[in-house]
Amino acid sequence: MFDLTGMLLLVVVLALLFDFSNGWHDSANAIATVVSTRVVSPFVAVVVAGVLNVAGAFMSTAVAKMVGKGIVDPTAVTQEVVAAALAGAISWNLFTLLLGLPTSSSHALIGGMVGAAWIHSGWTAVKWSGLRSVLEAMVLSPFFGFAIGLVLMIFISWAFFRVPRRVATRLFARLQLVSASFMAFSHGANDAQKAMGIITLALLSAGQISTAEVPGWVIGSCAIAMGLGTAVGGWRIVRTLGMRIVKLEPVHGFAAETGAAAVLLMTAHIGLPVSTTHTITSSVMGVGAIKRLSAVRWGVTARIVFAWLFTLPGAAILAGAIYVLAAK
Repeated sequence: MFDLTGMLLLVVVLALLFDFSNGWHDSANAIATVVSTRVVSPFVAVVVAGVLNVAGAFMSTAVAKMVGKGIVDPTAVTQEVVAAALAGAISWNLFTLLLGLPTSSSHALIGGMVGAAWIHSGWTAVKWSGLRSVLEAMVLSPFFGFAIGLVLMIFISWAFFRVPRRVATRLFARLQLVSASFMAFSHGANDAQKAMGIITLALLSAGQISTAEVPGWVIGSCAIAMGLGTAVGGWRIVRTLGMRIVKLEPVHGFAAETGAAAVLLMTAHIGLPVSTTHTITSSVMGVGAIKRLSAVRWGVTARIVFAWLFTLPGAAILAGAIYVLAAK
Protein backbone atom coordinates (compact mmCIF):
# COMPACT_ATOMS: atom_id res chain seq x y z
CA MET A 1 0.00 0.00 0.00
CA PHE A 2 1.10 3.57 -0.70
CA ASP A 3 1.20 6.01 2.20
CA LEU A 4 -0.18 9.10 0.45
CA THR A 5 -0.06 11.51 3.34
CA GLY A 6 1.39 14.95 3.89
CA MET A 7 3.67 16.33 1.20
CA LEU A 8 3.42 13.23 -1.00
CA LEU A 9 -0.36 13.62 -1.16
CA LEU A 10 0.11 17.31 -2.10
CA VAL A 11 2.47 16.29 -4.91
CA VAL A 12 -0.04 13.78 -6.29
CA VAL A 13 -2.83 16.38 -6.18
CA LEU A 14 -0.63 18.99 -7.87
CA ALA A 15 0.42 16.47 -10.54
CA LEU A 16 -3.22 15.71 -11.33
CA LEU A 17 -3.98 19.45 -11.41
CA PHE A 18 -1.08 19.87 -13.83
CA ASP A 19 -2.48 17.10 -16.01
CA PHE A 20 -5.87 18.83 -15.94
CA SER A 21 -4.24 22.17 -16.88
CA ASN A 22 -2.25 20.36 -19.56
CA GLY A 23 -5.44 18.98 -21.11
CA TRP A 24 -7.17 22.36 -20.78
CA HIS A 25 -4.20 24.26 -22.21
CA ASP A 26 -3.44 21.74 -24.96
CA SER A 27 -6.96 20.74 -26.00
CA ALA A 28 -6.39 22.98 -29.02
CA ASN A 29 -3.76 20.49 -30.21
CA ALA A 30 -6.50 17.92 -30.71
CA ILE A 31 -9.54 19.99 -31.68
CA ALA A 32 -8.45 23.36 -33.14
CA THR A 33 -8.34 22.29 -36.78
CA VAL A 34 -11.54 20.21 -36.73
CA VAL A 35 -13.43 23.05 -34.99
CA SER A 36 -12.06 25.84 -37.20
CA THR A 37 -13.03 23.93 -40.37
CA ARG A 38 -16.54 23.39 -38.90
CA VAL A 39 -16.43 19.64 -39.42
CA VAL A 40 -17.94 19.05 -35.95
CA SER A 41 -19.29 21.28 -33.22
CA PRO A 42 -16.96 22.45 -30.43
CA PHE A 43 -18.93 20.44 -27.84
CA VAL A 44 -18.65 17.16 -29.75
CA ALA A 45 -14.98 17.84 -30.50
CA VAL A 46 -13.95 18.31 -26.86
CA VAL A 47 -15.97 15.34 -25.59
CA VAL A 48 -14.53 12.96 -28.20
CA ALA A 49 -11.01 14.36 -27.70
CA GLY A 50 -11.31 13.91 -23.94
CA VAL A 51 -12.33 10.26 -24.29
CA LEU A 52 -9.52 9.53 -26.77
CA ASN A 53 -7.00 11.32 -24.54
CA VAL A 54 -7.88 8.85 -21.79
CA ALA A 55 -7.52 5.91 -24.18
CA GLY A 56 -4.17 7.16 -25.50
CA ALA A 57 -2.74 7.49 -22.01
CA PHE A 58 -2.79 3.69 -21.64
CA MET A 59 -0.69 3.13 -24.78
CA SER A 60 2.76 3.30 -23.19
CA THR A 61 4.76 4.46 -20.16
CA ALA A 62 8.08 5.05 -21.94
CA VAL A 63 7.79 8.84 -21.72
CA ALA A 64 6.74 8.63 -18.07
CA LYS A 65 9.88 6.67 -17.22
CA MET A 66 12.03 9.22 -19.05
CA VAL A 67 10.45 12.11 -17.13
CA GLY A 68 10.57 10.21 -13.84
CA LYS A 69 14.26 9.36 -13.90
CA GLY A 70 15.85 10.94 -16.99
CA ILE A 71 15.70 14.70 -16.28
CA VAL A 72 16.70 15.01 -12.62
CA ASP A 73 18.29 12.56 -10.19
CA PRO A 74 15.50 11.01 -8.05
CA THR A 75 17.91 10.72 -5.08
CA ALA A 76 18.71 14.45 -5.21
CA VAL A 77 15.14 15.78 -4.98
CA THR A 78 12.52 15.97 -2.27
CA GLN A 79 8.73 16.13 -2.25
CA GLU A 80 9.02 19.91 -1.83
CA VAL A 81 11.12 20.12 -5.00
CA VAL A 82 8.56 18.14 -7.01
CA ALA A 83 5.70 20.23 -5.60
CA ALA A 84 7.48 23.48 -6.56
CA ALA A 85 8.17 22.13 -10.06
CA LEU A 86 4.49 21.33 -10.55
CA ALA A 87 3.36 24.69 -9.16
CA GLY A 88 5.73 26.50 -11.52
CA ALA A 89 4.51 24.51 -14.54
CA ILE A 90 0.83 25.07 -13.66
CA SER A 91 1.45 28.82 -13.22
CA TRP A 92 3.13 29.02 -16.64
CA ASN A 93 0.26 27.08 -18.27
CA LEU A 94 -2.34 29.44 -16.80
CA PHE A 95 -0.32 32.53 -17.79
CA THR A 96 0.05 31.46 -21.43
CA LEU A 97 -3.56 30.23 -21.57
CA LEU A 98 -4.75 33.73 -20.66
CA LEU A 99 -2.53 35.13 -23.43
CA GLY A 100 -3.90 32.58 -25.92
CA LEU A 101 -0.41 31.28 -26.73
CA PRO A 102 -0.02 27.57 -27.66
CA THR A 103 3.10 26.90 -25.60
CA SER A 104 4.39 23.52 -24.46
CA SER A 105 3.06 22.09 -21.20
CA SER A 106 5.76 19.42 -21.48
CA HIS A 107 8.55 21.98 -21.54
CA ALA A 108 6.87 23.93 -18.73
CA LEU A 109 6.98 20.81 -16.57
CA ILE A 110 10.57 19.96 -17.47
CA GLY A 111 11.63 23.57 -16.90
CA GLY A 112 9.90 23.52 -13.52
CA MET A 113 11.72 20.32 -12.53
CA VAL A 114 15.11 21.72 -13.55
CA GLY A 115 14.54 25.07 -11.80
CA ALA A 116 13.37 23.62 -8.49
CA ALA A 117 16.02 20.85 -8.46
CA TRP A 118 18.78 23.36 -9.22
CA ILE A 119 17.77 25.66 -6.37
CA HIS A 120 17.58 22.69 -3.98
CA SER A 121 20.69 20.68 -4.91
CA GLY A 122 22.63 22.63 -7.51
CA TRP A 123 23.42 21.60 -11.07
CA THR A 124 24.50 18.11 -9.98
CA ALA A 125 20.81 17.20 -9.60
CA VAL A 126 20.18 17.78 -13.33
CA LYS A 127 20.83 14.92 -15.76
CA TRP A 128 22.31 16.78 -18.69
CA SER A 129 22.03 13.88 -21.15
CA GLY A 130 18.28 13.72 -20.59
CA LEU A 131 17.90 17.49 -20.77
CA ARG A 132 19.93 17.53 -23.98
CA SER A 133 17.52 15.00 -25.52
CA VAL A 134 14.60 17.27 -24.63
CA LEU A 135 16.32 20.31 -26.18
CA GLU A 136 17.14 18.35 -29.34
CA ALA A 137 13.51 17.24 -29.61
CA MET A 138 12.46 20.87 -29.05
CA VAL A 139 14.23 21.71 -32.33
CA LEU A 140 13.52 18.55 -34.32
CA SER A 141 9.81 17.93 -33.59
CA PRO A 142 8.64 21.26 -35.09
CA PHE A 143 10.88 20.62 -38.10
CA PHE A 144 9.39 17.16 -38.66
CA GLY A 145 5.86 18.47 -38.04
CA PHE A 146 6.34 21.22 -40.63
CA ALA A 147 8.00 18.90 -43.16
CA ILE A 148 5.46 16.07 -42.88
CA GLY A 149 2.52 18.50 -43.05
CA LEU A 150 4.01 20.14 -46.15
CA VAL A 151 4.79 16.82 -47.88
CA LEU A 152 1.31 15.42 -47.15
CA MET A 153 -0.30 18.52 -48.63
CA ILE A 154 1.87 18.28 -51.75
CA PHE A 155 0.92 14.62 -52.18
CA ILE A 156 -2.80 15.31 -51.62
CA SER A 157 -2.75 18.24 -54.04
CA TRP A 158 -1.16 16.04 -56.70
CA ALA A 159 -3.43 13.04 -56.07
CA PHE A 160 -6.67 15.06 -56.05
CA PHE A 161 -5.73 17.57 -58.73
CA ARG A 162 -8.64 16.58 -61.02
CA VAL A 163 -11.22 16.02 -58.27
CA PRO A 164 -13.86 18.79 -58.07
CA ARG A 165 -13.27 21.05 -55.08
CA ARG A 166 -16.72 20.42 -53.59
CA VAL A 167 -16.27 16.64 -53.74
CA ALA A 168 -12.79 16.83 -52.20
CA THR A 169 -14.04 19.09 -49.39
CA ARG A 170 -16.79 16.60 -48.48
CA LEU A 171 -14.33 13.71 -48.54
CA PHE A 172 -11.74 15.40 -46.34
CA ALA A 173 -14.41 16.61 -43.94
CA ARG A 174 -15.10 12.92 -43.24
CA LEU A 175 -11.43 11.98 -43.21
CA GLN A 176 -10.70 14.81 -40.79
CA LEU A 177 -12.89 13.10 -38.20
CA VAL A 178 -10.42 10.20 -38.37
CA SER A 179 -7.31 12.40 -38.30
CA ALA A 180 -8.63 14.51 -35.41
CA SER A 181 -9.32 11.32 -33.45
CA PHE A 182 -5.81 10.10 -34.30
CA MET A 183 -4.40 13.40 -33.02
CA ALA A 184 -6.42 13.29 -29.78
CA PHE A 185 -5.28 9.71 -29.12
CA SER A 186 -1.61 10.58 -29.75
CA HIS A 187 -1.92 13.67 -27.54
CA GLY A 188 -3.05 11.47 -24.67
CA ALA A 189 -0.34 8.91 -25.44
CA ASN A 190 2.40 11.54 -25.16
CA ASP A 191 1.26 14.26 -22.77
CA ALA A 192 -0.57 12.28 -20.09
CA GLN A 193 2.68 10.47 -19.37
CA LYS A 194 4.41 13.63 -18.12
CA ALA A 195 2.40 13.75 -14.89
CA MET A 196 2.73 9.96 -14.56
CA GLY A 197 6.49 10.45 -14.57
CA ILE A 198 6.32 13.19 -11.94
CA ILE A 199 4.19 11.08 -9.57
CA THR A 200 6.53 8.13 -10.13
CA LEU A 201 9.49 10.40 -9.33
CA ALA A 202 7.78 11.52 -6.11
CA LEU A 203 7.04 7.91 -5.12
CA LEU A 204 10.66 6.95 -5.82
CA SER A 205 12.09 9.83 -3.79
CA ALA A 206 9.72 8.98 -0.91
CA GLY A 207 10.78 5.32 -0.95
CA GLN A 208 7.26 4.14 -1.80
CA ILE A 209 8.49 2.25 -4.87
CA SER A 210 11.92 0.86 -5.77
CA THR A 211 11.82 1.05 -9.58
CA ALA A 212 10.60 3.57 -12.19
CA GLU A 213 7.70 1.32 -13.19
CA VAL A 214 4.50 3.39 -13.24
CA PRO A 215 1.79 2.00 -10.91
CA GLY A 216 -1.60 1.26 -12.49
CA TRP A 217 -3.49 3.74 -10.33
CA VAL A 218 -1.12 6.50 -11.49
CA ILE A 219 -1.82 5.72 -15.15
CA GLY A 220 -5.58 5.69 -14.60
CA SER A 221 -5.79 8.87 -12.52
CA CYS A 222 -3.53 10.85 -14.89
CA ALA A 223 -5.50 9.67 -17.92
CA ILE A 224 -8.79 10.79 -16.38
CA ALA A 225 -7.37 14.16 -15.23
CA MET A 226 -6.07 14.96 -18.73
CA GLY A 227 -9.31 13.81 -20.37
CA LEU A 228 -11.36 16.08 -18.11
CA GLY A 229 -9.05 19.03 -18.81
CA THR A 230 -9.32 18.47 -22.55
CA ALA A 231 -13.11 18.32 -22.28
CA VAL A 232 -13.10 21.82 -20.78
CA GLY A 233 -11.33 23.21 -23.86
CA GLY A 234 -8.89 26.13 -23.97
CA TRP A 235 -10.81 28.28 -26.43
CA ARG A 236 -8.36 31.20 -26.62
CA ILE A 237 -5.65 28.85 -27.86
CA VAL A 238 -8.11 27.06 -30.15
CA ARG A 239 -8.72 30.39 -31.91
CA THR A 240 -4.98 31.09 -32.20
CA LEU A 241 -4.04 27.66 -33.53
CA GLY A 242 -7.08 27.02 -35.70
CA MET A 243 -7.82 30.48 -37.09
CA ARG A 244 -5.01 32.97 -36.63
CA ILE A 245 -1.97 31.14 -38.07
CA VAL A 246 -3.47 30.23 -41.46
CA LYS A 247 -6.97 29.88 -42.91
CA LEU A 248 -7.75 26.17 -42.81
CA GLU A 249 -10.02 23.95 -44.88
CA PRO A 250 -10.77 20.26 -44.11
CA VAL A 251 -7.93 19.06 -46.35
CA HIS A 252 -5.45 21.22 -44.43
CA GLY A 253 -6.78 20.01 -41.10
CA PHE A 254 -6.49 16.37 -42.22
CA ALA A 255 -2.88 16.80 -43.37
CA ALA A 256 -1.81 18.77 -40.28
CA GLU A 257 -3.39 16.35 -37.81
CA THR A 258 -2.14 13.22 -39.59
CA GLY A 259 1.42 14.52 -39.82
CA ALA A 260 1.58 15.70 -36.21
CA ALA A 261 -0.04 12.55 -34.82
CA ALA A 262 2.45 10.33 -36.66
CA VAL A 263 5.36 12.21 -35.09
CA LEU A 264 3.80 12.07 -31.62
CA LEU A 265 3.02 8.35 -31.65
CA MET A 266 6.54 7.55 -32.82
CA THR A 267 8.15 9.64 -30.06
CA ALA A 268 5.75 8.26 -27.42
CA HIS A 269 6.81 4.75 -28.41
CA ILE A 270 10.54 5.48 -28.05
CA GLY A 271 10.06 7.48 -24.83
CA LEU A 272 10.99 10.98 -25.99
CA PRO A 273 8.96 13.74 -24.25
CA VAL A 274 8.34 16.03 -27.22
CA SER A 275 5.91 18.94 -27.31
CA THR A 276 2.55 18.14 -28.88
CA THR A 277 1.98 21.89 -29.16
CA HIS A 278 5.17 22.52 -31.11
CA THR A 279 4.46 19.58 -33.41
CA ILE A 280 0.85 20.39 -34.35
CA THR A 281 1.50 24.13 -34.63
CA SER A 282 4.44 23.63 -36.99
CA SER A 283 2.39 21.09 -38.97
CA VAL A 284 -0.35 23.72 -39.42
CA MET A 285 2.35 26.12 -40.68
CA GLY A 286 3.58 23.45 -43.08
CA VAL A 287 0.18 22.81 -44.68
CA GLY A 288 -0.42 26.56 -44.91
CA ALA A 289 2.91 27.19 -46.59
CA ILE A 290 1.91 25.09 -49.64
CA LYS A 291 -0.49 27.86 -50.69
CA ARG A 292 2.20 30.50 -50.48
CA LEU A 293 4.49 31.66 -47.69
CA SER A 294 2.40 34.79 -47.22
CA ALA A 295 -0.63 32.58 -46.37
CA VAL A 296 0.96 31.95 -42.97
CA ARG A 297 0.51 34.86 -40.57
CA TRP A 298 4.15 35.14 -39.59
CA GLY A 299 3.49 37.90 -37.04
CA VAL A 300 1.34 35.55 -34.97
CA THR A 301 3.86 32.77 -35.59
CA ALA A 302 6.72 34.92 -34.29
CA ARG A 303 4.84 35.50 -31.00
CA ILE A 304 4.30 31.76 -30.64
CA VAL A 305 7.96 30.91 -31.31
CA PHE A 306 9.03 33.63 -28.86
CA ALA A 307 6.82 32.03 -26.20
CA TRP A 308 8.26 28.59 -27.04
CA LEU A 309 11.80 29.80 -26.41
CA PHE A 310 10.88 31.28 -23.02
CA THR A 311 8.82 28.33 -21.73
CA LEU A 312 11.70 26.27 -20.28
CA PRO A 313 13.50 29.18 -18.55
CA GLY A 314 10.22 30.89 -17.60
CA ALA A 315 8.82 27.82 -15.86
CA ALA A 316 12.23 27.14 -14.27
CA ILE A 317 12.34 30.64 -12.77
CA LEU A 318 8.77 30.35 -11.48
CA ALA A 319 9.42 26.94 -9.91
CA GLY A 320 12.68 28.09 -8.35
CA ALA A 321 10.98 31.17 -6.89
CA ILE A 322 8.10 29.09 -5.51
CA TYR A 323 10.59 26.69 -3.88
CA VAL A 324 12.50 29.55 -2.26
CA LEU A 325 9.28 31.18 -0.96
CA ALA A 326 7.92 27.88 0.36
CA ALA A 327 11.20 27.09 2.12
CA LYS A 328 11.13 30.32 4.16
